[in-house]
Amino acid sequence: MKGFICIILVFLLFQGHAQNMTKQDRQYLLQLQDSMKQSNTQLLQGINFSDRYQADSVFTRMLVRALRTKHSFEFAFDSLLSISRLSAPDSSFRIFTWQLLVNENTIRQHGAIQIRTADGTLRLYPLIDRSDVTNAPADTIANHLGWIGAIYYKIILHTYQGHSYYTLLGFDENNIRSDKKIIEVLQFDQNGPVFGNRCFEMGTKGAETKMARYIMEFKKQSGPRLTYDDQLQMIVMEHLISETNEPNKKWTLIGDGDYEGFQWVNGKWVYTEKVFNQMTPEGQAPIPNKILDEKGKLDESKLKGVPKD
Repeated sequence: MKGFICIILVFLLFQGHAQNMTKQDRQYLLQLQDSMKQSNTQLLQGINFSDRYQADSVFTRMLVRALRTKHSFEFAFDSLLSISRLSAPDSSFRIFTWQLLVNENTIRQHGAIQIRTADGTLRLYPLIDRSDVTNAPADTIANHLGWIGAIYYKIILHTYQGHSYYTLLGFDENNIRSDKKIIEVLQFDQNGPVFGNRCFEMGTKGAETKMARYIMEFKKQSGPRLTYDDQLQMIVMEHLISETNEPNKKWTLIGDGDYEGFQWVNGKWVYTEKVFNQMTPEGQAPIPNKILDEKGKLDESKLKGVPKD
């Protein structure tokens, strides 16, 4: 009986939440979203910068207009496939990010954070990309007007001593020679969002170096992994090496198949030099289970998973 009552209460809460937005407002947002898709396509596919810039301006104005609709936080904008839309695990906010190609060597990220409000009114923080005038991005802590810029693809929530820390994983196409992946922590204070936190701890015990964010720069389109592993409860990233033995030239770095990472420990992301330590003993490498014998004849027992006598 208690279980049944809980199910009813959850259903009623869901119904009450779902009915916050009127049908008229939802229809309005669906229509506006269709128009936004056109501008978003032009933003990505415009032949010259003036076309892309105009499309970006139109798209931004329409997004703000849409978000001003009462209870717009409930609307998913799931037809806007070319922008990132991420909700915090606790549903307290969501973050939109996208990029504008200025030229082949300059890319600007744009974005906004929408805060969930009890009455459905808009509380929005625009994100202003200041990466071009930031001298030490790995050590910079700034508000939404001094944003480093990235297209976010993951939010990880931790709480420590009563505070919520939202770790963001992001991607930046950077320039013609290199891409970047970024790990940074987002918090909120009385003035709004704060990007960066000196909680990234690297080095040996007693000689640790603390950074405000971790930036992984590498050869264009080489695509080393940087992700969060739920099973390991760690951020895992591929170790980088230089193709030309010039590690200071970031555009020569590629993944080598080894992995390092960060683990959340007492309010800090603590660096781990080697995530996977298991090694195959010499002479015990896996042997392929061939389905053809030496004469090329099919061994049907292998297909059934039964070893042949």
